[in-house]
Amino acid sequence: MSFRKKVVIVTGASSGIGAATAIKFAEQGANVVLAARNQAKLKEVADKCEGYGGAHCMVIADVTKNEDIKKIVATTVERFGKIDVLVNNAGVGGAAAIWDTNAMDVYDKIMTTNLRSVVYLTNLAAPHLIKTKGNIVNISSVAAVDVILPEQFAYCTSKAGLDHFTRSVALDFAAKGVRVNSVNPGPVQTNFVDNMGVNKADVDDFWKKLESKTPLGRISVPAEIADLVLFLASDKAMAITGSSFITDNGILLKRGE
Repeated sequence: MSFRKKVVIVTGASSGIGAATAIKFAEQGANVVLAARNQAKLKEVADKCEGYGGAHCMVIADVTKNEDIKKIVATTVERFGKIDVLVNNAGVGGAAAIWDTNAMDVYDKIMTTNLRSVVYLTNLAAPHLIKTKGNIVNISSVAAVDVILPEQFAYCTSKAGLDHFTRSVALDFAAKGVRVNSVNPGPVQTNFVDNMGVNKADVDDFWKKLESKTPLGRISVPAEIADLVLFLASDKAMAITGSSFITDNGILLKRGE
């Protein structure tokens, strides 16, 4: 796969799946726009993108803020003149039961980050993607399909909404030659669990417990998810749109155990 001269936006590019995805696009010659809040971490990822033939730029942005979302699209078009691929990866978690006093605060934060930002970025990027007949890959979760952990109603709801948004806009975009798909990872070894209410002292046990729940007996690493993202964004997937691809080491096969 080659993305030479393609312009790719990756949100949440400072760590985890976003960082791995940005680096792999750079390896394939893409011009990559890395968007995230943490400038220091984003710079580390940008440094890894150096030397692969394409250009890159950083956009320090919080996707919960309208002006920052506008800045991501405006900076991309100003710098590179077009958008070929949009990877909506930025996301947060947070634990709250529906009866908790902070339930709505958690819900609003998660929905704003995980779903509303994707809708707005897609809205702003749409005219540019139509011009290039580009495509969108949304990073969802197996939590869109099944409730994996307790007190995650907000996160699960946001990802289920993201999957249905993917299907809905895929139908809208199809006549324009733009494809939209989602990738739904299961457990992936990232620092994301820090934001899911897991105590730092319990992180190792958390991963071991999840590993034991997967039929393949393993946890994915971000680069595996990035490989699937690149496939879906490539011409090899030209017939695929409105689909959600689960990559979970089989964990959903053991639901209910």
